Amino acid sequence: MTPFALGLLAVGLSIDAFVVSLGQGAAANRRGFAAAVQTGMIFGLVEMATPLIGWVIGLAAVSYVAAIDHWVAFVLLGGVGARMAFQSWYPTACDGSVTDLPRSRGAVVLSAIGTSLDAMVVGITLALLNVNIVLVAIAIGLTTTVASTAGVMLGHLLGKRFGRAAGTCAGVALILMGASILVSHIAA
Repeated sequence: MTPFALGLLAVGLSIDAFVVSLGQGAAANRRGFAAAVQTGMIFGLVEMATPLIGWVIGLAAVSYVAAIDHWVAFVLLGGVGARMAFQSWYPTACDGSVTDLPRSRGAVVLSAIGTSLDAMVVGITLALLNVNIVLVAIAIGLTTTVASTAGVMLGHLLGKRFGRAAGTCAGVALILMGASILVSHIAA
């Protein structure tokens, strides 16, 4: 695999995580750089692990994984998106700002898993090729970490400016992303 192809693959697989991270940042009332990096690292580690898991699964299970990955992504992204949209309309604090609702690591991990299932399928596909899967997984993980960290920070700026509407839009975007994955796999 050429460095250019590896870069395209890494960027392509990190786009979903970037979009979800925008929503994570928009929905949070207080997000510092450390929280953004933490979210980015969760997304990056999950995105790095899934092609390795796919590689291990190999060709024997490709039909089983391909048969359900879109449903898993739909349920995870749809559930997290609905929760995010719902939480953006919680009662406000005395100062008029949205209350700082807890954003659990579990929700971040579920979002990361939902956006990384395609990387697992890519890992299964890469098992057919003569590639260094560890190098590929590291490149995907690092790219996703950077993209997700930037997404959280940008999402926080948008959330500060647009408040509840940003949180609602982010939740709806997650639901639509999950639905898009489902529809594209069913239609194929």
